[in-house]
Amino acid sequence: MYHFFYQYNPKGAVWGNIVWGHSVSKDMINWEALEPAIYPSEHYDIKGAWSGSATILPSNKPVILYTGLDTKERQTQNYAVPANLSDPYLRKWIKPGNNPLVDPEEGVNASAFRDPTTAWWLNGHWRILVGSKRNHRGIAYLYRSRDFIYWIKAKHPLHSATNTGMWECPDFYPVLLSGKQGLDTPVLGKHVKHVLKVSLDVTRYDYYTVGTYLTDKDRYVPDNTSVDGWAGLRYDYGNFYASKTFFDPAKKRRILWGWANESDTTEDDVKKGWAGIQAIPRTVWLDPNQRQLMQWPIEELETLRGKNVKMSHQQLKTGDHIEVKGITAAQADIDVTFYIPSLEKAEPFNPSWIDAQELCAKKGSKVQGGVGPFGLLTLASKNLEEYTPVFFRVFRSSKKHVVLLCSDARSSSLKDGLYKPSFSGFVDVDLADKKLSLRSLIDHSVVESFGAGGKTCITSRVYPTLAVLDNAHLYVFNHGMETIIVENLNAWSMKKPRMN
Repeated sequence: MYHFFYQYNPKGAVWGNIVWGHSVSKDMINWEALEPAIYPSEHYDIKGAWSGSATILPSNKPVILYTGLDTKERQTQNYAVPANLSDPYLRKWIKPGNNPLVDPEEGVNASAFRDPTTAWWLNGHWRILVGSKRNHRGIAYLYRSRDFIYWIKAKHPLHSATNTGMWECPDFYPVLLSGKQGLDTPVLGKHVKHVLKVSLDVTRYDYYTVGTYLTDKDRYVPDNTSVDGWAGLRYDYGNFYASKTFFDPAKKRRILWGWANESDTTEDDVKKGWAGIQAIPRTVWLDPNQRQLMQWPIEELETLRGKNVKMSHQQLKTGDHIEVKGITAAQADIDVTFYIPSLEKAEPFNPSWIDAQELCAKKGSKVQGGVGPFGLLTLASKNLEEYTPVFFRVFRSSKKHVVLLCSDARSSSLKDGLYKPSFSGFVDVDLADKKLSLRSLIDHSVVESFGAGGKTCITSRVYPTLAVLDNAHLYVFNHGMETIIVENLNAWSMKKPRMN
């Protein structure tokens, strides 16, 4: 049984009245909603029961750590335990009388002290991180405890970085140097690296570094291929925030959850009665190059696949867009591999192009290039008044080729008042075989894309007015000068899961 806890407003589709929503699932695809697990009720959380994490203690006992907003509006760290461990649904949770476990002590910013991590055990102590900031420095404070009750702040944070602002929802976990298998949070050794992920409140995106956990000093040091802050690696170069991973012992994998909030107006949210979704759970592992993570939708998603259509060895000449017919294009799973016969026409890459999103805005799906843009036109209306293109563009630099992946919402809807960015990320891929793969999950107002086997991921929220339900279409396209081959395409209609 998988348990999912989330920040939830039971009184409406706007932020406020936050409780810990609780849903359960046997496959992470079909979900059943239960009663909320935690409500604000005590002096230490009466003004808010905010985010946190769960840890499984010895003897298979789960405990929740969460941030409460107390009567003085200080952020405190608290815990809750199941009222009845024999109930597999863990419906009721109680807050023991010795809360709060951690108060913001002198020198800690009490208004920026939140989101405790899953704990890990090392050398006789439990350890957790709590996100914070001091002036503009982002901080992951480290706390230690022998018994999970009395916590002491370490002399030094696990890690911090200047000019990054508040670090929300920190996450710290090991990854194997090779292979896709996940590791439980306390695992150490020469066969692992560590990942520290933070959600930057200033940008509202999730960033991570890959590095080394120096256990003798209780410090984390990012590799020289990873940088802290806005120029760093992201799980997702689109609408994806406040994410969390956990180790799934049943299938020995690490699972990543991310929140994709709305890009329409508050009035729209109130009208439809809900706001915010979880992206499809992803398996994460270390790229063989050891510089970044790879991500892929969990295999259970494939149980929703219905009718399948295929395309292979299809030429896409300059200006072509060919419809993929026979599936429900508003609710689909598409996996395609493109072959590039020649890279000679690739445009020169200007080293000043460091912002992928700006580059995508400058060179969108209609701007002809040498190699690309080519990819998918998702959620497209019949006459292309609306469409969300997900596409590659290949540039030539002095050392190697530079690949850009875009999910451009600017043409996604005729409706006014929407946030429609040209989300984009660079793809660290070797084009020796001249192939690029793309998988896109389409679900009415969501396009979740995985470039090059999960090296670069982009989630877009879009709100078409014409390309809805049976009026949505899907195309493969090429607006580059070089002919592109659709080597292999599989597309499936997707069934609706049981949703909470």
